[in-house]
Amino acid sequence: MIRKLIFILGIALSTAVLAQEPENNSNREIVFKMVNVVPMDKETVLSGQTVVVKNGRITSLGADAAVRYGKDALVIDAKGKYLVPGWSEMHAHVPAIDELGPMKDVLMLYLANGITTIRGMLGNAKHLELRTKVRSGEILGPNFYTTGPAFSGQTVTTAERGIEMVKEEKAAGYDYLKLLPGLTKETFPGIAKTSAQLGIPMVGHVSFAVGVWAAIDAGYSSIDHLDGFVEAITPGTDTLAEQETGLFGTWIAYAADTTRIPKLIKALKDKNIRVVPTQAIAERWLSPLPAEAYANDPDLKYMKPDEVKNWMNAKNSYTNNPKFTKERAEAFVNVRRKLILACQNGGVELLLGCDAPQVLNVPGFSTLHEMKYLTDAGLTPYQALRTGTVNVASYLKKTDTGVIKTGNVSDLVLLSGNPLTDIGQTRNIEGVMIGTKWLSKAYLQTELKKLEKR
Repeated sequence: MIRKLIFILGIALSTAVLAQEPENNSNREIVFKMVNVVPMDKETVLSGQTVVVKNGRITSLGADAAVRYGKDALVIDAKGKYLVPGWSEMHAHVPAIDELGPMKDVLMLYLANGITTIRGMLGNAKHLELRTKVRSGEILGPNFYTTGPAFSGQTVTTAERGIEMVKEEKAAGYDYLKLLPGLTKETFPGIAKTSAQLGIPMVGHVSFAVGVWAAIDAGYSSIDHLDGFVEAITPGTDTLAEQETGLFGTWIAYAADTTRIPKLIKALKDKNIRVVPTQAIAERWLSPLPAEAYANDPDLKYMKPDEVKNWMNAKNSYTNNPKFTKERAEAFVNVRRKLILACQNGGVELLLGCDAPQVLNVPGFSTLHEMKYLTDAGLTPYQALRTGTVNVASYLKKTDTGVIKTGNVSDLVLLSGNPLTDIGQTRNIEGVMIGTKWLSKAYLQTELKKLEKR
């Protein structure tokens, strides 16, 4: 009986060790033994590889028999599993509040889903502190880039104020300027000119009064949500008020002229403007499906009940709008799919991003949905994976990320199946490597359990 109790206690202690806060293994080798590597520099799988990581870098990669490592290494038996570069979420939202606690919770939702880099799209001064603490290792989270407080019709009422805000956010140290709707032909030009002069890029929405052609000419760094795209290819939009077109053109997409798409794609390509589709918004919130279709979505347990209720109300408000029809909603989703595929085929770099937390989009989980929606638009799984790896590395000018090779940073995700043949395998995470820390599946599951709200 005593031996049995000792055995049970041993199992419990072993599980506890696996699930505890991961150690900083900066001076210790971590070895992924006999793993299938999806390097992402080309569409291939390198079978039976052993990958050695130390000090946040990949120090060795090759056939198992040819790779050497020390006796004190942490060896992870990865036989039959797949190692991919960590993914980036380029339209993330972290609470813009004065408390770090809720921010840390959101960062863990991203990490637990293999997201090792995020761009926060609605920031405040506390996000600058968060960025510093993440970079120093004091807070566990994805590599963090942040915009400042948003430029909108409410915050920018004069051209002079817009210029001042750009200067303030550049001086404060934000990475990007977040543009929201409501800017005008009077307020936008000064923001764009000062952004270019000071070298702090504009990202986000395209205001209706500005339009996508002016946004392209102004040299947006990335246009998110395909904002302004539907309006640009729909005849007669210039005769309508903004509220008549609907969010992202929901009420007019059925009348879009897809022969106008090539002109738009060429303009984006010529200006090297990246596109963050956030297709998850269209496929979930603005889809033809009723709110009840999402009532049992397992992702929602990570959101507070009040927030889920608000999301369901927003979904119902959309489907109950007099302008809503199932056919028009389907047309809206399909036009966006065509735009996404045209970007891919036309050489416009797509960046992975889904806008969460947002209606029916839970941080981290929705990014994995987004990859599936990209394949629904016609991208191959490899192309969808590139939007969150190789393309982001190019965008950030980080030559040591986005690809698994010797010398690159060790932001990695271990999967149980091959995502090149089934993009749904991105959900089957066996562990995440962020810098010098290995987050085991047991640890991630324990952390997710803590974050359940219902």
